[in-house]
Formats: sequence, structure tokens, C-alpha cells
Amino acid sequence: MTYIPRLKKDYRERVINELKKEFAYKSVMQVPKISKIVVSKGVGVAVADKKLIDHAVDELTLITGQKAIATLSKKDIASFKLRKGMPIGVKVTLRGEKMYEFFDRLITAALPRVRDFQGLKVGGFDGRGNYTLGISEQIIFPEIDIDKVNKISGMDITIVTSSKTDQEAKSLLKEMGFPFKNKDLSIDKPKPKDNIIKNRKNEKEESVNISNEKAPVAEEAPAVEEVFVSEETPASEEASISEEKTRENKGSENLEIKKNNK
Repeated sequence: MTYIPRLKKDYRERVINELKKEFAYKSVMQVPKISKIVVSKGVGVAVADKKLIDHAVDELTLITGQKAIATLSKKDIASFKLRKGMPIGVKVTLRGEKMYEFFDRLITAALPRVRDFQGLKVGGFDGRGNYTLGISEQIIFPEIDIDKVNKISGMDITIVTSSKTDQEAKSLLKEMGFPFKNKDLSIDKPKPKDNIIKNRKNEKEESVNISNEKAPVAEEAPAVEEVFVSEETPASEEASISEEKTRENKGSENLEIKKNNK
């Protein structure tokens, strides 16, 4: 009798049926599944000490149960004293039964050992059904002996699924026992920045509406000025006419005096 990992058996017997009910898949082949798990670790300090790469390879090999390989730099960076082809990290790609075994140990043994662990955030999805989480300390895995650790370091774990959307991948991982936070019910939940932008837009719209309501009052103001001008204009015209008449009368009187003198 061949050995079948617990999560693989649970996926075939229960998870597939649950996902078919939730998303109404017509065929079993449409149901998403976990394709692979990539565990990677950056060791930038290895530029000065190459032995750190060997320690990182040994740690990932113990954690995953598969031989880790070193990742090499792709270009030269003089400021970091880095040359092309130098080892700067390690990684492991898990598939098949080893993938299910590592996933089982991750959710049942490693993550519960994290201090003040309250669940994983939904924001780790990349929009194409893949989830990435960061581990800050490698000592959460029971395979690591604390006495033999040279330096506390973290790693990145990427779970690649065959789903087309993040919602399908979230349902898949949740059914398989992945510990998401209870508060994060939906992936499409608006972010605080989006709410701030919406509030600013609403404030701008309200200011525009207020200015439009005050516009008619500004148009009536010239009419009031015209009334005052129209009342003052007759008085000014009468004054100018009376001045012209007095000048004409004085001119005629002067002419009469000159004639009499002659």
C-alpha cells in the first residue's frame, strides 16, 4: 500500500467537492489545486563570507526535506562588491508529496509557534492566485536546532496555485486549513487610502455645489449698483444744464453792457 499525505487525501475526498459547490464547476479539472511551493532565502552577507551560503543550504534542506540550491547574481554591482555569478541566496521548489508534507508541517507545527500569531493577512495574493508570506525567524520550524543556528534569519514562502482569481485561491487554501485572519472576510475590501480619496472627492463636489448655489446672488449685485447710478444721473445732468444756462446769461449781460457803453 502506497503512502498518501494527509492533505493530498483530504483534497481529493473533501476539498474538491466543497469547491465545486461554491464556484459551480462543471468538471473536476476546473477545480484549482496547489501546483508548487517555492521556499527562498536571501543571504546578502555571503559576499563577505561564503560559508553562510552552506549554512543556509543546510537549513532549507532540513526544513523542506529536499536538497536546496544556491541562487546566483545576474549582474555586477560595484557598490555592494557584487560580481556576476556570485551566490547570494538559496531556494527550494517543492512538488508532489513533499509539497503536501511541507504544507502540512507549515500550518500545523511552524505557524502556531510564531509569537502572538493571530492569522495570516489576505493581502499576500498577487492577483493571479498565488500567495506569498514571509517568515522572520527560521527557528519556528521544529527541524531547526537553536543551539546550532549561527544567525536568526527569515525566508519567503510562495504557494503557487492553478486558480485564475485570488478568491478561488483563498477558498482553496482556507479549505485546506490555511490560517487566515477572521477579520479579512473579502479580498476586495477597500483600503484606507481609497476611503481618504473618496472623502476628498465628496468634499470637492460639495464645495462646487455650494458655489453654484451662491452664483445667482453675485449676479444680482450689479443690478443694485445700476439703481444707484440711475438715481444719481438725473441730478448730475440737471446740474450741468443749469451751469450752462448761467454761463449763457452772463455772456448775454456782458454783450448788453458793451453795446450801451458804445
